[in-house]
Amino acid sequence: MAINIQMPALSPTMEEGTLSKWLVKEGDTVSSGDLLAEIETDKATMEFEAVDEGVVGKILVAEGTDNVKVGTVIAVLVEEGEEVPSGDAPAAAKPAPKADAAPEKKPEAASAPKPEPEVAKSTAAPAAASSGDRVKASPLARRIATNSGIDLAAVSGTGPNGRIVKADLEGVKPGSTAPKPAASPSAAPAASASAAPAPVAATAQDFGIPHEVEKLSNMRKTIARRLTESKQQVPHIYLTVDVRLDALLMLRGELNKALESRGVKLSVNDLLIKALAKALIAVPKCNVQFAGDQLLKFSRADISVAVSIEGGLITPIITDAGAKSVSAISTAMKDLATRAKEGKLKPEEFTGGTASLSNMGMMGIKQFEAVINPPQAMIMAIGAGEKRPYVIDDALGIATVMSATGSFDHRAIDGADGAELMKVFKELIEAPLGLVA
Repeated sequence: MAINIQMPALSPTMEEGTLSKWLVKEGDTVSSGDLLAEIETDKATMEFEAVDEGVVGKILVAEGTDNVKVGTVIAVLVEEGEEVPSGDAPAAAKPAPKADAAPEKKPEAASAPKPEPEVAKSTAAPAAASSGDRVKASPLARRIATNSGIDLAAVSGTGPNGRIVKADLEGVKPGSTAPKPAASPSAAPAASASAAPAPVAATAQDFGIPHEVEKLSNMRKTIARRLTESKQQVPHIYLTVDVRLDALLMLRGELNKALESRGVKLSVNDLLIKALAKALIAVPKCNVQFAGDQLLKFSRADISVAVSIEGGLITPIITDAGAKSVSAISTAMKDLATRAKEGKLKPEEFTGGTASLSNMGMMGIKQFEAVINPPQAMIMAIGAGEKRPYVIDDALGIATVMSATGSFDHRAIDGADGAELMKVFKELIEAPLGLVA
């Protein structure tokens, strides 16, 4: 009996995905647990396993197909010697249409003859517009040509694939190839108003700048959408503190000596994850999420840690980081970061979290303001630790100092509560024995 293999939902937010690559071909025998395909979701590229066993009878969605809706039949599994039922393929062979695909023409459009347009009887200016439709030109070049009465058919393009760009129109005399018809003074304002095209934003390609076009991945589309929504809908408040790191660095060195026999090496980031988690537990008013007419208050701190991967960013989660030892956090973080870069995280390992931490200090960034990752209500941005002049015991000295900036959702967290969290975070780092107590 034939079994339909459907596009799976590989994350709670997944509605559609890209079938990046088939790992089997028609005629292959598969068993439960065998890898069938690589699917790009809104979060990462993940492997899809077979649930049933059988022979791949028909692949209905080609690899590389975008916007395949969850539930779409992508292949048919049959028993050895069984043929694919003829009714299966036609129903599922159509992959989800691409978002930028042109709409199909309606049948009635072909049957209903269109009257010949009146503009065909007019003279030079309409002819120029008509010829412009048959050549490749940037929106900006078309607008300049329309306003200046230039016949684009008489202009050679220097852009990609012969595309006419703004630079190609320089030196062409306005009206020389397609003069505008004379208009009476009284009619001029109305004519110019009706003929003026909608403004088009100029891009690099409009100016003939060498470039290449790269298609956005599902992850990049999701990042663009979610961060735009965050900045538009979440009222951010930013609070920055300077934190002295000398005691933390000394403790890290001592811990690493003690953990060397176990093959564990702590990073500064591991200790910062622990500090943020303990600060959130100590200031529970910041361990919350805004949910419309409700406020969600969490009893544990799950820290999402920003990890840069090819094509974007993903935030694997250290669950209950406040209760974990720093060595356990270090081991978990290394494993999560490695699998994140390989695209092998499970949905539950990067979905959720009560707050986030983003560290750009290793790249020399002194201080930055991170964008909140909804529905979370705060994110901690960590800058580089550097030697700075610092007042120690009422005397000017040199200390290793970093700047940390908390971004808070002001709908859920008041400024005073955010300030309290930053104060506790600073204290835990400057007196770090509390992190291992």
